[in-house]
Amino acid sequence: MCRVFKVSRSSFYRWYTARPSKRRLELSLFTDLIKKEFDQSKKRYGSTRIAEKLKRKGYCISRCRVAKIMRANHWASKHKRKFKATTDSNHSYPVCRNLLNRNFNPSRLNEAWVSDITYIQTNQGWLYLTTIIDLFDRQVIGWSLSTSLHTDQTIIPAWKMAVSKRTIKMDLIFHSDRGIQYASKTFRTFIKSNSLVTQSMSRKGNCWDNSVAESFFKTLKVELIYDDDFKTIEQAKTAVFEYIEIWYNRKRLHSFLGYKTPYEVEQEFYQFKNVA
Repeated sequence: MCRVFKVSRSSFYRWYTARPSKRRLELSLFTDLIKKEFDQSKKRYGSTRIAEKLKRKGYCISRCRVAKIMRANHWASKHKRKFKATTDSNHSYPVCRNLLNRNFNPSRLNEAWVSDITYIQTNQGWLYLTTIIDLFDRQVIGWSLSTSLHTDQTIIPAWKMAVSKRTIKMDLIFHSDRGIQYASKTFRTFIKSNSLVTQSMSRKGNCWDNSVAESFFKTLKVELIYDDDFKTIEQAKTAVFEYIEIWYNRKRLHSFLGYKTPYEVEQEFYQFKNVA
C-alpha cells in the first residue's frame, strides 16, 4: 500500500498511530452540541439561535461556523411561507384611531398589547387562535382556541386570560386590526370597563400596523403548524399549549429581545423595578 500511494512506511505508521487532532476533536464536539440543540428545538432553530445557545453555555463558536457544520450535515431550520388572513373588517361597527402608530418598542410592561386571530386546520375542522402579546417582552399573555370566530369565543377569553396574568395599573394601549371581533359592542364594553385601557386599530388594509402580532403567527405556523397533521382538535390544542406556554414564552430565544426569552425579559423588568 505504501508503494501504491508513494509514501514511506514511517509516514504510514505515524498516521496510523496518531490520535485525532485538536481541531477534529473540536469539530466532533461542536457537531454533537449543534445536533442536540437542533433536536431540542424540534428543528426550529437556525445557525444564529444555536450559536447564541452555545455561547450561553460557555462555548466560543461563531454563527458562521455553526452554519457551516449544519450545511455539512444537511440540517436546515424550518422556513416561512405565506399564510391567509382571517380579518373580517366588512362591518358597520365603529373603528378606533391608530394610537399605537407602529411604536413597537415600549418602555415598560403593560404599556402596549397587540392582538390578532389566525386559523389552524385539523382533520375535524378549523380552529381559530386568538393571541394577545405584550410588546415589551413579546410574551403571549393571553390566548384562546375556538371552533368559531364569535367574539365570546375568540378575543373575550383571550382578554380574560391576559388581565388575569397582568394587572393593569398604568395607561395601556390595546391594538388590533379592524376585525369584527375587536370592533363589536361586546368587546368594546370589556375595554371600557377599565379606564386605563385605550383601544387602537390598524389602518384599513395595512398589515404593517400590526406586524408584531402577524409575525408571531408566521413563526408559529413555520415552527409548529406546517409540519404537523392534526388529526383531532384536542391534539391541536395540546400542541398549541406546549408551543406557547412551554416553548415560545419560556425557552425560545427572541431576536428582538437580544436573544433572550420573553420570560427572561419579564423577570429582568421586575428585578430592575424592585431594585429601583
